[in-house]
Amino acid sequence: MSIREDVEQFIRDNFFFEGDRLDADASFLETGIIDSTGVLELVAFLEERYGIKVADQDLTPENLDSLARIEAFVEKKRAAAEA
Repeated sequence: MSIREDVEQFIRDNFFFEGDRLDADASFLETGIIDSTGVLELVAFLEERYGIKVADQDLTPENLDSLARIEAFVEKKRAAAEA
């Protein structure tokens, strides 16, 4: 399962979402799928699932506000850890 699919499944399992698929570029906050408290749950999931550390300065919409952004963020964090 890809990062994108894995995160989408987490969102489906933990947040109210109706629909067939999440648009990879849709903003979680703008669409109301995840609120600020939900972001903290999402961060805990990402840290546990992918073995990354999400620092306070990483808590930005640019990193965590859509499936595509999360996928890129996790890949970047994993690559940095391997370097």
